[in-house]
Amino acid sequence: MADRETSVAFAKPCLDEREAEAAGRAVMSGWVTQGPEVEAFEREFAAGVGSAHACAVSSCTAALHLALQVVGVKPGDEVVTVSHSYIATAGSIRHCGAKPVFVDIEPRTFNMDPARVERAVTERTRAILCVHQLGMPCDLGAILPIAARLGLPVVEDAACALGSEILWNGQWERIGKPHADVACFSFHPRKLVTTGDGGMITTANAEWDRRLRLLRHNGMDTPDRARHESGRVEFERYPEVGYNYRMTDIQAAVGRVQLTRLAQLVARRREIAGRYVELLGNIQGLGLPHEPKWCRTNWQSYAVRLPTGCAQRRVMQFMLDRGVATRRGVMCIHREECYAKMSDRPNSLRDARTNPSDAHKPTGKSVPHTDLRESETAQDATILLPMHHALSDDDLRRVADALRTACRESPAH
Repeated sequence: MADRETSVAFAKPCLDEREAEAAGRAVMSGWVTQGPEVEAFEREFAAGVGSAHACAVSSCTAALHLALQVVGVKPGDEVVTVSHSYIATAGSIRHCGAKPVFVDIEPRTFNMDPARVERAVTERTRAILCVHQLGMPCDLGAILPIAARLGLPVVEDAACALGSEILWNGQWERIGKPHADVACFSFHPRKLVTTGDGGMITTANAEWDRRLRLLRHNGMDTPDRARHESGRVEFERYPEVGYNYRMTDIQAAVGRVQLTRLAQLVARRREIAGRYVELLGNIQGLGLPHEPKWCRTNWQSYAVRLPTGCAQRRVMQFMLDRGVATRRGVMCIHREECYAKMSDRPNSLRDARTNPSDAHKPTGKSVPHTDLRESETAQDATILLPMHHALSDDDLRRVADALRTACRESPAH
């Protein structure tokens, strides 16, 4: 068993005394809740991605929840999305009282398959929630025309995609501009930019931005800072029910420093991804990530598809025993108990395969989550390798050697 001190960590946030000093500055200012640091963070984030508006919140789950609300999702509605994502993607839909309708993914990018979107739309559909999975941009160029033709807003779950880019009208543009109606980001420690936890919502719609700010602060129409700095007594009003989804100034102060690191972190991860290609390319049957020509990922995570016959858990345990931490492929939400109970998909994937003509047949009322075989295969047959700024070349060689041996010695049976 490997010593923890000699282990190759799966992920590691890039933090040092600069973030500590920034947090201390906020603490010593006496203003620690949502205030001037949050406002500055929002301005700097918006400028960085090229968005007209950016609204900071307490998490990406909160961001997704509010985004769906402002685009009009209500109880009883349906939202087309993917099962192959972190559970918060679907949770944000359920928080609106709506139902997620899952479509399958493209096997090479692990992102929403645009060819399946329209077949999942019914008269109950109110939005499309696409995901830039693992930082790899989804095919907005194909999804947005479908949404426009159907009159549906599109929300981007960009939790992992800060620093990723797409080729848009001949120009490279950051995810988050946004190219759809609203984009939502995460600042969890596994993301390139972290505030400990937190989220951001970008949009070009000024009215939606105004309402997002209302909803994140319990529906209060007067920000705390405005009341504090006013020269007269201000009484706030609560025109609608909201939430306590605010980011603190301590978090925002850290986030501002983190933003200055983004370009360097993206560049480093792209170097690591290139080195992985060199080190892993000769492992027979191993599937390496595919980056379409129209996008540049930030390599938030590096997912490889195991050779046929390799048992995922055995490979992961073999590598862990040799001091290399990994994670399983991205989860499938429909497989989790809290969503399996609400699913109206066939009793088993075998049923869908037995009746392929029924796999995407609309019912007129609700489309079942039918053939999600690519999503399920991706969860079962992929693992995520270590990816962070502090990995040395020796670390990368160690990862490659452990994976090569694991693939050879960890058969499924």
